[in-house]
Amino acid sequence: MSIFLAGAGPDHAAFPEVFDRFAQAVSLRSRREAPARVAVVVHDRHGNPESLLPAYVDPLLARIEVEVVPVLLGAGAPCAPSVFDGVDGLVVGGGLTPGYREGLAASAGAISAAVASGVPYLGFSAGAMIAPQRALLGGYLSRGIEVCGEECSEGLAELEIRDGLGLAPFALDVHAAQAGTLSRAVAAVAAGLVERAVAVDENTALVLAAAGGDSFEVLGHGNCWDIRRSGTACIVSVLQAD
Repeated sequence: MSIFLAGAGPDHAAFPEVFDRFAQAVSLRSRREAPARVAVVVHDRHGNPESLLPAYVDPLLARIEVEVVPVLLGAGAPCAPSVFDGVDGLVVGGGLTPGYREGLAASAGAISAAVASGVPYLGFSAGAMIAPQRALLGGYLSRGIEVCGEECSEGLAELEIRDGLGLAPFALDVHAAQAGTLSRAVAAVAAGLVERAVAVDENTALVLAAAGGDSFEVLGHGNCWDIRRSGTACIVSVLQAD
């Protein structure tokens, strides 16, 4: 299996590598003459998720034959776990992180089981943030103190950690250097909300070989900032693609 967690939304021109690698993983998983079945999950706070599908689907169609299984999330309408039965790949898009978490909460077990069976997962931005066992959903305050810009809050005030999809053993934040959310990931660890977090730059992804894996590969052109708690301090390691 492969789990790709990207630090921004889909940009097939600036960061084609993540689509290349995911398409390869799906092809290896499918191993059949029929098109691979790929579930593409999108959420739109304005109520038009269908409009977001091409940004995720078109780069895949340019690489492999795909039968798309659209999973359209709306406010208060979680999807049925059965939609993920028999898929060869799973893409979860970007947008409002709490909206994705709400829409997929009932399907977390089905998604984690599919990935454990070898189904590749590709999460962009929000789709990366909800992937961990304990997910950082947003917020811009830690104990009332501002730790990142309010524009990055996802509609939340205090930093909020909730159960995610169970695909990574550490919390994720995205748009790290570009939006200044690295400090939010550090604050989450410093406050003891999580023991470890990784903040991922744009045009960058981390790649886990298996769910729960402690180490990861860096793909792309930026940094992954690995933050770990050590006593009362935080240790930050900066990792780049080889």
